[in-house]
Amino acid sequence: MAINHGKGLHHHHLRKRIHEKLEEYPHPEKMVNLYDKFIYLVAIVGPISNLPQLYMVWGEKNVAGISIHSWFFFSFISLTWLIYGIIHKDRHLLIMNGALVVIQAFIAIGAMYYG
Repeated sequence: MAINHGKGLHHHHLRKRIHEKLEEYPHPEKMVNLYDKFIYLVAIVGPISNLPQLYMVWGEKNVAGISIHSWFFFSFISLTWLIYGIIHKDRHLLIMNGALVVIQAFIAIGAMYYG
């Protein structure tokens, strides 16, 4: 028995969305659809915003004013969101929190190493 995974799986998800009364994807409203696309930019820019701190720790070896506990906690929060994204297969959460876990853990480890 041959199964067409591409179209069949897509059809299954559409029927599931209808049955569970979930929103259509892509959303028919222009603004909501635009925001759905914008969130990918946020998922990329979020981790990038941590890179200056990462450079300061590892590039300049400057850990002045860095709280090891805070960065480990940030990393733990991102890991929690990453697991949530894996469970729900949410690409936005996987992209952003996967990168954040790595970056924030390296900041915390660098703060311990150079502190």
